[in-house]
Amino acid sequence: MRSEARTVRTPDGLDLAVHVTGQEGAPVVVAVHGYPDDHTVWDGVVPLLADTFRVVTYDVRGAGASQAPAEREGYRVERLTADLVAVLDAVAPDRPVHLLAHDWGSIQGWEAVTDPALRARFASYTSISGPCLAHIGAFGRSARLRDRLRQLGRSWYVGFFQLPVLPELLWRSGLAGGLVARREGIPRPAARDAVRGLELYRANLGRGGGERRTEVPVQVLAPSGDRYVTPALQASAERFAADFRFRSVAGGHWLPRSRPEVVARCVREQVQAVTGQRTAPRPGPGRWTDRVVLVTGAGSGIGRAVARGFARRGAVVVAADKELSTARQTAFETGGHAYQVDVADPDAMATLADRVCAEVGVPDVVVNNAGIAVSGPFLAHEPADWRAIVDVNLMGVVHGCRLFAARMRERGEGGHLVNVASAAAFTPTTFLPAYCTTKSAVLMLSECLRAELAGDDIGVTALCPGFLPTDIGGSARFVGVDAATAAERRRSTDRLLKRRPYSLDKVADAVVAAVEANRPIQLLTVESRAAYALSKVAPGALRRLARLPLPS
Repeated sequence: MRSEARTVRTPDGLDLAVHVTGQEGAPVVVAVHGYPDDHTVWDGVVPLLADTFRVVTYDVRGAGASQAPAEREGYRVERLTADLVAVLDAVAPDRPVHLLAHDWGSIQGWEAVTDPALRARFASYTSISGPCLAHIGAFGRSARLRDRLRQLGRSWYVGFFQLPVLPELLWRSGLAGGLVARREGIPRPAARDAVRGLELYRANLGRGGGERRTEVPVQVLAPSGDRYVTPALQASAERFAADFRFRSVAGGHWLPRSRPEVVARCVREQVQAVTGQRTAPRPGPGRWTDRVVLVTGAGSGIGRAVARGFARRGAVVVAADKELSTARQTAFETGGHAYQVDVADPDAMATLADRVCAEVGVPDVVVNNAGIAVSGPFLAHEPADWRAIVDVNLMGVVHGCRLFAARMRERGEGGHLVNVASAAAFTPTTFLPAYCTTKSAVLMLSECLRAELAGDDIGVTALCPGFLPTDIGGSARFVGVDAATAAERRRSTDRLLKRRPYSLDKVADAVVAAVEANRPIQLLTVESRAAYALSKVAPGALRRLARLPLPS
């Protein structure tokens, strides 16, 4: 990988240390670091982009190997913007660049892309954890009080940095650097750079009036675990950009260090979008517009209703079912995509995951809904009965979670798994032992995954409905009885369930609400809520109910 170092002189006579990696003639990405970093904050990102782009990083004034101004005025954002233009003149004088910036680098990046005189210098802008100074003022005037208070709480250090002497002492003593390094999992910042960089806050306090709009395509990456900049503040920039894309990314403030592969991928996708190589999703009127939702067992019942519910809200539905014809019907009704899959087949599920992610995109929500029922006393269940119900009800959920959660984690933008369990998960019976066992396992699996995947912003919800008007009764297997009796029980169970006056649209609405609220368990129907409450406060009552005779 070809790399070179050079020096660029600023308009006011400072020398900046500039590093260029990649081939001549390739599209140029200029990456600007923040406080209290230097250009090495991009060391993980550069090699992931340099095969396609000519990547330029540099130490901003006062940081790393670049010279520092003698006066506080030298840290004004206008000077920083002039430095950026000087770098552009040196590395890409005759073509626009793709700007990538973090923290204070983003602040000066916003200053540049919102300057009409510089519009032609930028093909796109990807900002991480750094709002425009003008946007901060607008946010303070118009945002909801709750959002303003949250941001104020995270911005405590700005006031602290205005104090004389004490901030310098903490940085020089190593206490501040050690705290930041341990808390954020990054290398200890250089004390000299941190002390010099305090002037960024002091020279620019209260600056940044006006609207400062931009026609440059903007992509904002908002780390969900950012301790300093709230997603609400970053998202508020939408009103100032004609072409705006907001992406929540799992991670902390120093995303370029912790998730360089995600940053590099998002930059590539932004470049592809602005150059017409791909279509980037754009925000619509609702939260679910253009979000991908995959539902297994989508050909009927809960699956079809949930698919419709998300489609009504603008989501792109992927309907997967063992029967391709019913999957196609759901896809037709929702304007989505149909795939045939047997959730019990791990190879088929792996193929489904590969195809969906390649052809539609990594799902934002996966609803593991496919299920079957086997009814009869435990001693009437043969090993084949257990294998059948475990393979679908439990292992089908395992396959869906394992395959799609891995892709959600790799993408880095969070997601949600909905695993359809049942009130049977906490309601023992004498006539559904296998069904209750698998649904209880799904509930516990969901609880385990919820804990494991929380750090990746992947939520997990166990859906626990009671009796619903679906087709599961008519397709259930009844064991321990002859064929005629089994057929009659299927008919009577199907009639009983179909009489239940509970709209499946209510189920869909509850699932959407559970995902939006990231609920661990979503109960549905009176009997589900009652059984769940009894399982917590009076489990003995449920055990006594379980002894009731097997229905005939």
